[in-house]
Amino acid sequence: MASRLLRVSAALRLLPAASARAAPARHLAVPGGLASDEEQATGLERKVMEAMNKGLDPYSMFRPKRYAGTKEDPNLVPSITNKRIVGCVCEEDNSCVVWFWLHQGEAQRCPSCGAHYKLIPHELPH
Repeated sequence: MASRLLRVSAALRLLPAASARAAPARHLAVPGGLASDEEQATGLERKVMEAMNKGLDPYSMFRPKRYAGTKEDPNLVPSITNKRIVGCVCEEDNSCVVWFWLHQGEAQRCPSCGAHYKLIPHELPH
């Protein structure tokens, strides 16, 4: 039984019609190479990749910029509403967080350490 199966499969490989029935392969990249992420991406993934290539941060994935926290250079806090809860770790080795409401308008101070925060409007990407 096994020898019959091997003979039939060998004979089918030699037939030219068997190779003609195979669907042609689509090449997205250079022949012999793999397609890159930019070539394969579609839809929302492609939009995010294009935005990141332009240096934009569509989903706030990058580390936020560091500010001095003074009245002239407050920490900017994005929000889609006119207020937001902010947590401040006042000292580097502190284990507790001071929470307070930040309202739109002028910069406000942390009640514990005095660092300044300012609420800025933020648009959702979708």
